[in-house]
Amino acid sequence: MDIRTLKHFIVLSETLHFGRASAKVNISTSALSRNIRQLETELTTVLFDRDNRTVTLTPEGITFQRYARDAVQQWEQICYDLTDPAEQLAGEIRLYCSVTASHSILVDLLNRFRPAHPDVEILLQTGDPEHAIERIVALEEELAIAARPETLPSGVLFKPIAESPLVFVAPTESAPDETAEWHDIPMILAAGGIARRRVDAWFDERDVTPQIYAQVAGNEAIVSMVSLGLGVGVVPKIVLDNSPHSSRIRVLDVEPALAPYDLGLFTLERHLKNPLVNAFWALLDTPAP
Repeated sequence: MDIRTLKHFIVLSETLHFGRASAKVNISTSALSRNIRQLETELTTVLFDRDNRTVTLTPEGITFQRYARDAVQQWEQICYDLTDPAEQLAGEIRLYCSVTASHSILVDLLNRFRPAHPDVEILLQTGDPEHAIERIVALEEELAIAARPETLPSGVLFKPIAESPLVFVAPTESAPDETAEWHDIPMILAAGGIARRRVDAWFDERDVTPQIYAQVAGNEAIVSMVSLGLGVGVVPKIVLDNSPHSSRIRVLDVEPALAPYDLGLFTLERHLKNPLVNAFWALLDTPAP
């Protein structure tokens, strides 16, 4: 077993597709398959269930995935520790954020990071920000941009970047009038997470059972559905401001307002020993020009 094999395993465990994984690690599919079989032989266990159509992790594979991520991180850490600090930083940082954050917040950070560290590659994964912290804890990513929850898991650090109001939005042409009752308005809400907890509490305080038209994963999808006239949604205003549908949507004047999103950067405290992660984290200590 070597670090390269562990990296091959990690990529396959994330893609669950031999073709895509082999392309990412730049080896042939047959070579990747051979490496995985050799790894399973050394461990005397099956890590993947595979047939002609699907590849899935076995329970043993899920356990080994966390070990592999941890082992690769520790190997990279010792490599950095043994590197002459005068040498230019080089390597990869795994970062997770929503599509909206990649268009807005991340662009500014990368424009400041790249000139100082041109040899550092950002491996960006986009998705629902509600999964950001769990991906950090699972060692799937080293950094993530998302909203701060009420409490943070042990070992997770947060550094604020910006604040965004959490707003009720409606289609411009068919917004509810001021006399409409909330229980009569179809709502398009997040399936879970911070926004859903806050809007649920808002309705509970008014003893209202909302008429839920759809529960959606991802704020961008909520904006799209609202723009089609399907109902009223609740999203961070930063999502609306960066949406191509913003001209067909208006923000409702709702009182009292929901608590805003506190957007920022997450990492594990242990990751700050990695000079690459620490350099990116330190961006927020210096105001943008």
